Amino acid sequence: MEPIPKSGLYYPNKISRIALTALEDVMGKNGLNAILNLANLQHLLDNLPPDNLNREFDFANFSSIWGALEEMYGPRGGRGLALRAGRATFAEGLRNFGALAGAGDLAFKVLPLQTKLKVGIPAMARIFSQTSDQHSTVEEKEDHYIYTIHKCPVCYGRHTEKACCFVATGLLQEGLKWVSGGHEFRVNESKCIAVGEDVCEFIIQKEPIG
Repeated sequence: MEPIPKSGLYYPNKISRIALTALEDVMGKNGLNAILNLANLQHLLDNLPPDNLNREFDFANFSSIWGALEEMYGPRGGRGLALRAGRATFAEGLRNFGALAGAGDLAFKVLPLQTKLKVGIPAMARIFSQTSDQHSTVEEKEDHYIYTIHKCPVCYGRHTEKACCFVATGLLQEGLKWVSGGHEFRVNESKCIAVGEDVCEFIIQKEPIG
């Protein structure tokens, strides 16, 4: 796999560590090691980023992991694994971040569903905007939300034929399940920087599935 030039944009070590731990849960240790080798990230073998919020994990490294996953399993196989890893990333750690910690409180749980989404989706975006160089914004429309990632660590430096930020889609799906108290929602990536768009954009339907 061609190395992606360093971006000078960073994720906090902690979020990168959570994502790698989630990927190991989905694929097993040997699977994770194979991905890290293919992504030219041998320095991470048995050596996860430290459990702190220092911005030290380059977007190029983060993107290389998901590019390697797709290269190893093909777009379809890689997509399923990335969705699962994204969901596991949220479930294993991101829901404990400050902006979302209150979503488990009783006062939040009794809010109407649409109020939970109105509060919870921007809270998810805030986590990334405040802790990393991933600037995210949310816009509410009549029947959906538009979740926009202006600088995307998932596809940084990659060029694909179709939108490829499945780990972000999975993370949003699991985040929505958490803030809504157990509902599943449709999340589709409608724009992707890797395809040549200016931003990565995700359409979140307001009505839950089923």
